[in-house]
Amino acid sequence: MKVNVRSLGSATIVNAIAIGKGSAFGIDLDILTKSKSITSGIKCSSDIGADTTLMELSAKKVIDYYNVDFGVEISTKSNLPMASGLSSSSALSNAVCKSIAILISEEFDLKVISDIEIINLAINASLDAGVTVTGAFDDATASYFGGVTVTDNISRKIIIKEDFENYNILIYMPNKGAMTSNSDVNRMKLLSPLVKMGYNLALKRDYLNAMNLNGLLYSSTLGFDSEIAIDALNSGALASGLSGTGSSFVAICNDDKIDDVKDAWSSYSGRIIETKVNNIGTTVL
Repeated sequence: MKVNVRSLGSATIVNAIAIGKGSAFGIDLDILTKSKSITSGIKCSSDIGADTTLMELSAKKVIDYYNVDFGVEISTKSNLPMASGLSSSSALSNAVCKSIAILISEEFDLKVISDIEIINLAINASLDAGVTVTGAFDDATASYFGGVTVTDNISRKIIIKEDFENYNILIYMPNKGAMTSNSDVNRMKLLSPLVKMGYNLALKRDYLNAMNLNGLLYSSTLGFDSEIAIDALNSGALASGLSGTGSSFVAICNDDKIDDVKDAWSSYSGRIIETKVNNIGTTVL
């Protein structure tokens, strides 16, 4: 049997590292996993040559959960940039865990585990792989469900889950090596009182101002150029800020401001990706 699962990237509204609570929204860039059952073992390959450790750990988490003897071969096809603050790890682990759960349930005539159980297994795999600090429950839920989520990452509780407006999204990605960050967790936690202000805005569904505040705070603390976000705002973006711990900056725009923001960002070395909010989430194809 074969199964293909498409899982989204996401962009940051409030980064959870400082306070253990955060918010994110789904974007229409994705990782597609193609999985099929085989006689034995876990065989993984990445279309961009990335380390397959997370894929293997994700598959193993689901196999161990079901406690079955099961082999699987998994490959990926992706248009979601890796290691850039756009939740590629969450998208990958979500897609793998969901696809393996479906395969096993069909093979052994078992019930497919719940969405939250799949997300938790995916997060556990990400923690074991060392690709997340907080467990990225905000990123993982936005990737899985689409729309916007506001979460308590420590207790893995969803506070708000709802559709986001169908905004245009611009992503600025600096050239590799053009920007470096200081990803010191203790340094980021110094931001806690101010990040709590951003989180409280998200709780009030004031997502745009929450994103603006968060982006300025983290870009400054991590050593990124906050002028990138300010230039987007000055050009008419509704909100803009650093996504995750970088290096991508995201801008939310109405139709008539897309070209203005792109022009503002054209002075920086790198590339600009144009996409949309995604409210659908992880899907089986």
